[in-house]
Amino acid sequence: MTTTSPTQLTILSACCSPAEPAVADESAEALASLFKALADPARVKIMSMLLNADEVCACDIATAIGKSQATASHHLGLLRKAGLVTGDKRGTWVYYRAIPERLASISAALTTDL
Repeated sequence: MTTTSPTQLTILSACCSPAEPAVADESAEALASLFKALADPARVKIMSMLLNADEVCACDIATAIGKSQATASHHLGLLRKAGLVTGDKRGTWVYYRAIPERLASISAALTTDL
């Protein structure tokens, strides 16, 4: 009967230092939350509309993205909760605008949070 001996593994040192995450854990969680808010084609369309206009009525947003008023309101609520848009109620309609500084903060956090 033949027996086998356990194989020893040789641990090789890495050719370079292990990479450190560029973003701190807290920042990564906050950024992931923002990316989650943008992780839907309808919300990306809404953000594009709002970044290219001063403000847009919720009724026009629903038509532009091809969704019902209720669905558009749902998406706008998620964007508002994430701090990406703000709304101003006038009569029965809400006029939305993007908060471009919030998007700029995403870029800044990804590139300078070392």
